Amino acid sequence: MLYQIDPAGLSIIGTDLCRPECVVAMPDGDVVTCDWRGGLMRIVPDGSQHFVGTMHAPGAGPLRPNGITPMPDGSFLAANLADAGGVWRISADGEVAPFITEVDGAPIPPANFVTRDALGRIWITVSTRLADRTRANHAGADDGFIILADERGARIVANGFCFTNEVCLDPSGDWLYVNETFGRRTSRMRIGADGSVGQPEVFATYGPGIFPDGMAFDSECGLWVTSVISNSLVRVSADGTCTTVLTDPDPEIDTIEADYLAGRLGEKGHLARSRGRHIGNLSSLAFGGPDLKTIYLGCLNGNSIAVLRSPVSGHPLPHWT
Repeated sequence: MLYQIDPAGLSIIGTDLCRPECVVAMPDGDVVTCDWRGGLMRIVPDGSQHFVGTMHAPGAGPLRPNGITPMPDGSFLAANLADAGGVWRISADGEVAPFITEVDGAPIPPANFVTRDALGRIWITVSTRLADRTRANHAGADDGFIILADERGARIVANGFCFTNEVCLDPSGDWLYVNETFGRRTSRMRIGADGSVGQPEVFATYGPGIFPDGMAFDSECGLWVTSVISNSLVRVSADGTCTTVLTDPDPEIDTIEADYLAGRLGEKGHLARSRGRHIGNLSSLAFGGPDLKTIYLGCLNGNSIAVLRSPVSGHPLPHWT
């Protein structure tokens, strides 16, 4: 049975974090977030913090890690939201090096998210090809795309998304789910044996104020989705039914909604400054803890990680197995 969480009662870990948009829970109890100072911040169970990374990507200027994913050798891949774009590898000792910076003969624009699946394949999202990314903050945007990197190399496998955000595979490994933030929907595609994907189909749609960003499956095949701006956490059941577990909306949510409907969301700069009373623009989640029932919440505009307990355990990601 799901229950609603009072945002005022959330626990907090981490201090002075720098745009912890993506959060990853590790089996040893550590929690890792991206850090816009050029790397990662590792928060250990005793509360101490350790920065890993560099202020600049070699030869590419500032590194702005957004989505991150752990690799078997202890390094992390980071989707770089800075102008240099692409995906970079951050080693356990802080060395930063390019991982994939081109696809189909062209540089990868600022990248939003990266994840590794159980077969070792790397999935990368680019929200928009526009140099001013805020110009894609509307319902008509359709230039987001998904990259797959495997033993055959890197290639674009799907196009035409409305601000591609996080992607993840379902527990069966047969479907790729994608959040289209300003399309206000989660779509999914069947994955072929060669890594190709089928035509997108809409899995869930969201109402006023909900802009899907991060997501993770639980052990009962429910999909938990975070919404920026409204600071909402929604669980979507297998039939697409949405249940709101947590919400802490920006006080200007009605104005923001009106600007979205009028196509003015990007020019108003709402994403850059939006926050609720307790959460600084909720963006991602990760199941962790010994029983995978602790949920850690990443955010765009906060400096710590909110924590809550779930009534159902999360589906273990590849780095847990």
